[in-house]
Amino acid sequence: MQITILGAAGGEVTGSAYYVQTKQANVLVDCGMFQGGKKVEALNHVPISLKQKLDAVLVTHGHLDHTGRLPLLAKQGLRMPVFATPATIEMTALILRDSARIQAADNERRNRKRERAGEPPEEPLYSAEDVEHLIQLLQPVPYQEPVTVAPGLQAVWAESGHMLGSASIQLIAEEDGRTKRVVFSGDLGPKEAPILRDFEPFREADMVFLESTYGDHDHRPFTETVDEFVSIIKDAVEKRGKILVPTFAVGRAQLLTCLLAEMFRRKQVRPFPLFLDSPMAIEASNIYARHRELFDDAMRKFLAEGPMGDDLKTLTLSVTADDSRKINDQPGPCLIMAGAGMCTAGRILHHFKQNLWRPETHVVIVGYQSHESLGRRLVEGAKDVSIFGEKIAVKAQVHTLGGFSAHAGQKDLLAWFGVIAPSKPRVILTHGENGPRRELAKQIAQRFGLPSELPDLQESVEL
Repeated sequence: MQITILGAAGGEVTGSAYYVQTKQANVLVDCGMFQGGKKVEALNHVPISLKQKLDAVLVTHGHLDHTGRLPLLAKQGLRMPVFATPATIEMTALILRDSARIQAADNERRNRKRERAGEPPEEPLYSAEDVEHLIQLLQPVPYQEPVTVAPGLQAVWAESGHMLGSASIQLIAEEDGRTKRVVFSGDLGPKEAPILRDFEPFREADMVFLESTYGDHDHRPFTETVDEFVSIIKDAVEKRGKILVPTFAVGRAQLLTCLLAEMFRRKQVRPFPLFLDSPMAIEASNIYARHRELFDDAMRKFLAEGPMGDDLKTLTLSVTADDSRKINDQPGPCLIMAGAGMCTAGRILHHFKQNLWRPETHVVIVGYQSHESLGRRLVEGAKDVSIFGEKIAVKAQVHTLGGFSAHAGQKDLLAWFGVIAPSKPRVILTHGENGPRRELAKQIAQRFGLPSELPDLQESVEL
C-alpha cells in the first residue's frame, strides 16, 4: 500500500487529501481546497496522479479545506462513488455550491478589471455545473459499520466531534494475505465542546495520519472564552459599536447563535439587534435542525428548556445582497455574523470595508486564520489592509477568542491518540504548521515512545 499526501502537509494546514493505492484499488481520502494567499491557492488543481481511474473517494467532513477540490474531479470527467455520512453529504453540497457561487462572483469582478486592462478573461476553478455533477456521486454511510468502498478495501467512519457529520476514517485493506489498518483522524473537535458529541477514537491501526493544527498548545477553557465573549459584547453594546464576527457558516455560526440565545435567556445582556448575514449559515442551521441525533446531551437539554426562537427575537436572517447592504444603515449596537471564516471572501469583507476604520467597531476572531489571509493580518495587528483593492485603516478593536475553536488542542489530540497508541502504529502528522507538528511529535515520543513523521506535500509513504 502506498499513500501520497496531496495536501495539508509540509507545514500547510489546508488542502487535505490522501491518495491511497493498493494492488487492487485507488482511493482518495478527502480532496480539500488550499486557502490563503495566491501562492497557496495556486495549488488548487487536480494532481497528475489523480487523472487516472479512481475507485472511490472517502470524505471525513464537509469543510472546504477537505472537500473543495472534489468538483475538479467531476470536471475532469471522473465518476466514482464519494462516500460520506448523511450530514456530511448535506453539508458538502451546501459548502460546494457556495464555493462555486463565490468563485463565479469573484471571477466576474476580476474579469471586468481584466477587460478594462485589455487582458483576456479567466475562468473560475470550477462551475456550479461541476458541483452538481459531484453531488450526484455522493453516497451515505453509517457511523461505526464497515463499508466496502473498493476491491479489497473496507472503511469505517467514527465520530470526530469537529462539525456536524464529521468523522475519522479507518481504512481496512486485505493485501498479500494480511489485514492492514490505516486511520485518518480527519479534523478532531475538542472534548466537551457544546452542541456536538465527543470524538470516538479507534483502537487499532498500523498507520495513523493525525491532524496537528493545535499540536503545540491547548485552547483557553471554553467557559473562560464565553465569559470574555460576554464581556466584549457588553462593552460594545455600551459604546454603541458594531461587532463584526467573521464566521464559518457551518459550526461556528450555530455555536455563536446558541451562545447569544443563552446570553439573552440568562439575562446577561439585554437583547439587541443580531444579523446572521449568510445564506449559507442560515441553510446550515436548517441542516443542524434535521440532525438532532448528532447533538450532545447538554444541547438537547437546552432545547428542552424552551425554543431558541423565543430568545432570538432580535435576530435578522439576511439572505439577499440587498438585505446585507441594509445592515450598513443599522446603527450600533449590533452584531453581524458573516462569512468567510478566514476572511478570504464573502460578505464579511464588505462589512470590514465599511467599519474597520471606525474606532468603536469590535472585530471578534473566533476561528483559525491561515497564513497570508486577511484574518491572519488582523490578528497579527496590521495597521491597514487591502479590501477590493482599496487601502482600509484598521482602527477597530480586534479580539481573538481561541477557545471557540472546532479543533482539538494538544491535550485532546493526545487523548484521542492515546486510545490507539497501544497498537504501536506508525505516526504521520499532517494538517498543521511546522511548529505545532514538531511539538506534537515531541509529546507523542515522550508519552508513548513512538516516533512521528512530518511529510512534505507530494511525499509518499508505504505500508
